[in-house]
Amino acid sequence: MTRAARLLDLLQRLRSHRHPVSGAELAAGLGISLRTLYRDIATLQAQGARIDGAPGLGYLLREGFLLPPLMFTVEELEALSLGTRWVAERGDPRLGAAARDALARIAAVLPAPLRHELDSSALLVGPAGPAPEAPEAPGAPAADPAMLTLLRQAIRTERKLHLRYRDAAGRDSERTLWPFALGFFDRVQVAVAWCELRGGIRHFRTDRMSAAELLPERYPRRRQALLKLWREQEGIAADRI
Repeated sequence: MTRAARLLDLLQRLRSHRHPVSGAELAAGLGISLRTLYRDIATLQAQGARIDGAPGLGYLLREGFLLPPLMFTVEELEALSLGTRWVAERGDPRLGAAARDALARIAAVLPAPLRHELDSSALLVGPAGPAPEAPEAPGAPAADPAMLTLLRQAIRTERKLHLRYRDAAGRDSERTLWPFALGFFDRVQVAVAWCELRGGIRHFRTDRMSAAELLPERYPRRRQALLKLWREQEGIAADRI
């Protein structure tokens, strides 16, 4: 973890407490020594953070300190993008417009690399109703959270993913995929990927994936090019999801 990331993490931990939190607890959560924690707190105070407290008494972050936009992590931007898309899809027109306006304001003040991450997010909100494949009966197993994390990493880094997949008929197969989008439907998540076994773009329910491995090589086409091809094949407008 870089020092900048650690300072951000420290601020987030302080902001999550309404009462003083001990230095020992903060240091343990960050995996650093108390001496390093004291230095980090002094750095944040020098940058304008109103942190009250002292060694042995605990620390409390007072209101009024705003994080600069460049401190957003990629995952935080993914969450913002997915959340606003969900509201725009599921909310009433005024609420949807407000969500899009809020995201545009955030994008306007981001540095170029993070703005690109926000604009090119491949976490999509599917329309209300069933996913591309018929949903399982109620009580079907949910996707492994670790699988979703691995998929997002594969999409973000444009790397191949090898996994075992069970289709709707219960047949198992080994697949090497080029994941380029992840759709969130009401009851299931669906990865959109180029399948080397089938030689084309396919949809894969994440709750049917297992034994996945992120491969070191990148896939030969850019994520945005695959996403454009998929939209054209499915007849989906670029601003639809």
